[in-house]
Amino acid sequence: MKAKYPFILAFVVMALCAVANFATPSPVPQRRTSSARRSSKPRPKNDSRIHLLHADELFFDKLKNPDAQILRGHVRFRHDDVILTCDSACYYEQDNSFDAFGHVKMNQADTLTLTSRVLFYDGTDQMAQARYDVVLTHFKSKLYCDSLDYDRLYDLGYFFQGGKLVDEDNTLTSEWGQYSPATREAIFNYNVDLQNPDFTLLSDTLHYNTGTAIARIVGPSNIDNGDNHIYSERGSYDTRAGHAYLLDRSIVSNKGTTITGDSLDYQELGATCRAFNNVVYIDSDNRNMFTGNYVLYSDSTGYAEATDSAVCIDFSQRDTFYIHADSFKLYTYDIDTDSVWREMRAYRHVRAYRVDVQAVCDSMVYISRDSCLTMYYDPILWQMGQQLLGEEIKAWMNDSTIDSTHVLRQALSVERLDSICYNQVTGNVMRSYFTEGRMRLTHVEGNVLVNYYPLDDDSLMIGHLHAESAELKLFMGPDKLEKIWMPEADGKLHPLALIPPRERNLTNFQWFDYIRPLNRYDIFNWRPKRAGTELVKSVQHSRPKPKLGTGKGAQAAKKMKASR
Repeated sequence: MKAKYPFILAFVVMALCAVANFATPSPVPQRRTSSARRSSKPRPKNDSRIHLLHADELFFDKLKNPDAQILRGHVRFRHDDVILTCDSACYYEQDNSFDAFGHVKMNQADTLTLTSRVLFYDGTDQMAQARYDVVLTHFKSKLYCDSLDYDRLYDLGYFFQGGKLVDEDNTLTSEWGQYSPATREAIFNYNVDLQNPDFTLLSDTLHYNTGTAIARIVGPSNIDNGDNHIYSERGSYDTRAGHAYLLDRSIVSNKGTTITGDSLDYQELGATCRAFNNVVYIDSDNRNMFTGNYVLYSDSTGYAEATDSAVCIDFSQRDTFYIHADSFKLYTYDIDTDSVWREMRAYRHVRAYRVDVQAVCDSMVYISRDSCLTMYYDPILWQMGQQLLGEEIKAWMNDSTIDSTHVLRQALSVERLDSICYNQVTGNVMRSYFTEGRMRLTHVEGNVLVNYYPLDDDSLMIGHLHAESAELKLFMGPDKLEKIWMPEADGKLHPLALIPPRERNLTNFQWFDYIRPLNRYDIFNWRPKRAGTELVKSVQHSRPKPKLGTGKGAQAAKKMKASR
């Protein structure tokens, strides 16, 4: 039957063709050129041919694409160890290439799979260009992107319009990147974001290995893990073990503490960090810090240690306090309670400096719970023109200023008046009390010896007092000694011109000004006491226990003990 309205039928046929062309990609598109960042290495040509294994339909369109074999339905190609399937394709046998469309899947050596909606493959250059909904699967890793060029010659895949790599617990996104199946190494550039259930890593450039799950940092990067934060520009991070090795003055921060060093070894388990060379550890909450060439800190236990040119610095007050020792150790107790307290130990060759106080000893312990600083083995403490020494010195602090001191055994206090005159007090035990950093009272007990130069109202010396007593109290004014108290004393007051040479100084008198730290840098210069001036540690004998003898009194005591 002839059509009554032929122009209407023609219009319907054209509309149906347009719909069909819209629903199914055209099998004869324009050839695309690669926009991938190919390797600059020379590209030897591949002589192996692409083989068409199967297609439901094969035909030619000499008008639109005269060089192509147009394939439809279950299309299957093979090139070397690559098998490719798709819904339709344009096969350029002479150029050894093809364009694939619809449910494209490329399988290489049963280890790598590439899927996309469109793929352009050149067998001579061994280059595959995948477009739209691209997924590159290699072992358990998947790379998602919209545009990917896969270079089979150098075994590299490039994405350049944004991509996402999913590997175990890690998800990495960036604007541009590449992946090598041979080495399993991925390189990400521009706005790199690595998400893990335990941490987040943001970077500008990152290398990631899907085999080892190790991320190599090669640009400014920030890692956040709960309370922990890491900044680094070069290093590596094992995402499985939570272990980072960082270089180039990297920084690890945690709850008000920061560690900076030339290299850092950070372990996520226990938040433990070891820092090497030119290390700076800062505790902002307690306003103190450590410096040295090796520092270790564990946030979970609150333990820290510092060695190799180590310095402990307290900047909580107006004047900064510097302490140097061969090594420091810091212990934290009751760490997760409101009663947390710390114990800091300094070992060997301890030297400390502050503008108003200096100290030297062999070892030192500071306990924050009672703010007590204890110095052991030949300790010496200087404040202004006064020197204090003994076998052991305890100093109680109040807001980093000395509140009181307690010198045990062979205590000696010396105040220098001029080059030859020194006020001197010695005894078994010496306690001193301070107000606003100035001594106001000194109490000495046991075998007290005193050498003292009294002053008149014009602060001129009126003589030399030498006295012995069992107890002594010195009451200090703002500028001078106000009063001396002794219960009973045996002493003499000599005119200045008639001071007996043997009584000018006490037998244990020493002025150790040559040991005293001169400034913050002098704490590194250990200067021991001159031979023969060291304290000989006093021997303290315990009281002997009474023994029962064989006399009548002893026998009676035994009977009484047996009857109880």
